[in-house]
Amino acid sequence: MKWKPVAAVLLVWTALLQPESLQAADEIETLRSVGIKAAGTIQARQARDVLVAGGSDNLVPVLKGFRGSTVLASNWLRSTFEAIADQQLKSGKGLPQAELLVFVRDTSQSPAARRLAYEWLRKESADLEEQLIPDMLLDPSPEFRRDAVSRLVGQAKAAKGPKAIEIYQSALAGAVHEDQVKVIAEALRAAEVEVDIQKHFGFLPSWKVIGPFNNRELVGFSIAYPPEKKIEIAAEYDGQLGQVSWQPIDTEDDYGVVDIGKQIENYKGSLMYATTTFRSDQARSVELRLGTPNAWKLWVNGELVFQREEYHRSTQMDQYKVPVVMQKGDNVLLLKVCQNEQEQSWAQDYKFQLRVCDATGSAVLPAGTIDDLSQTKSGN
Repeated sequence: MKWKPVAAVLLVWTALLQPESLQAADEIETLRSVGIKAAGTIQARQARDVLVAGGSDNLVPVLKGFRGSTVLASNWLRSTFEAIADQQLKSGKGLPQAELLVFVRDTSQSPAARRLAYEWLRKESADLEEQLIPDMLLDPSPEFRRDAVSRLVGQAKAAKGPKAIEIYQSALAGAVHEDQVKVIAEALRAAEVEVDIQKHFGFLPSWKVIGPFNNRELVGFSIAYPPEKKIEIAAEYDGQLGQVSWQPIDTEDDYGVVDIGKQIENYKGSLMYATTTFRSDQARSVELRLGTPNAWKLWVNGELVFQREEYHRSTQMDQYKVPVVMQKGDNVLLLKVCQNEQEQSWAQDYKFQLRVCDATGSAVLPAGTIDDLSQTKSGN
């Protein structure tokens, strides 16, 4: 069994004889091909050794390999990049800063890879944050946006009057994280500036709901009640407690929470359906981000796009992220929300929140929506 180390050495030497670009491409593809249950792990280790031996010339090619890679492959690529970068710094050779800066600024690349390059560049350049972050308020990378928003919030806190308001509004334009939006909204509202957090995040506040249908002993999750087969707003059906029909429900909650338990009733061992229509001005890829402590299923235009049969795991904004393609025109969303029969205090929540956004977390608003998220009460 001594052939494995010999094979690895021969692989390294053979690869080193290839043209650098071809060598890197082959080994990176090997890392990108790693599968579950250790599939391709031996080859990946050998490829990693080859790339590390190739030194700094392989840093950018490895970073480019992140785009479109799986989580597992990204871990291998990250490990390889860090090994090369660490080797460069320890040897005193340093990192190829110009090439890496070009990569960091390339918004078409993987946000995770760009961030990785940035963090390593900061080890050599203390002023890199000042150089790059101010221009990243609307960056495709949520992490870079967070840094840019944080800088503006700091500046706003140090400013006074109209200048502070102006800076907070600029920060809000790029904010995609709940905690930062809360800080900004609180400051703006204290200055008598109206802030529409629902619209900022793209929450859908207006629904029609029907139910309850039976979910005692958790039987309802797998039962296709009539709304799953066809949505007929004028129809009535036999429900858990008698005849049920579609009823409108709206929420004024900043974060779009539709509270079935409080706004309607906390029917134990039941399920409800909620539907709404999202009009898109074009066919486009979006993310539907859902928060709920209940079991649920979600359909878009009649197609089941995700489901999770789990109860009272707790809930938070953007708990689930479901990538979908919206068609041009009307898109019908149907959500099934299931409540179990537990009586503990922590098992009483019966609610959901759902928003439409892009991959950064920026709201995708329905067609025809005016994008005015904050304004002074006087209308200025």
